[in-house]
Amino acid sequence: MSEKKPLYVSPGVKGKRGFEDLECHQLALEAMTNIHDFSKTMPSDEKYDLYAQIRRSAKGVTGNIGEAYGRYHYLDSLRYYSIARGELNETLARLIDARVLGYIAQPEFESLYNLIRKAEQTLNGYMNFVRRQRAGSQEFGDKAIYEDQVDYDVSFSEDIEEQ
Repeated sequence: MSEKKPLYVSPGVKGKRGFEDLECHQLALEAMTNIHDFSKTMPSDEKYDLYAQIRRSAKGVTGNIGEAYGRYHYLDSLRYYSIARGELNETLARLIDARVLGYIAQPEFESLYNLIRKAEQTLNGYMNFVRRQRAGSQEFGDKAIYEDQVDYDVSFSEDIEEQ
């Protein structure tokens, strides 16, 4: 049995490239390309609605995985991995919408459904690994950093003219 050819082959050294080595990214990339292929079959009246939403959410998964990988502190990384997981689930919700509306046949739906769930499962596993590693906690601790709330003075144009 031959191994499936990857969608993207990085020019870097295998195992030292970065986020593109992550299985969750590879699965999300596969899901994104399959979602794009499917979206091209949707009715033209969905172009600015479901078509755009499902494509955008599918792309958001890979983008957020890349962004998370580039963060130094593990809590910051986990925030973006969580956003990627949310994008995966939004993609699935849009796919369910497409199924209910009759835009996708059951076998194709099930194939995409299973791929998205597999990507989610591997992303959850990687997030657990990141939690255990706690990168950056030695230097910065384990607390999330938030900025103070800024108060804004909002004046209406009548108030300004009277002053």
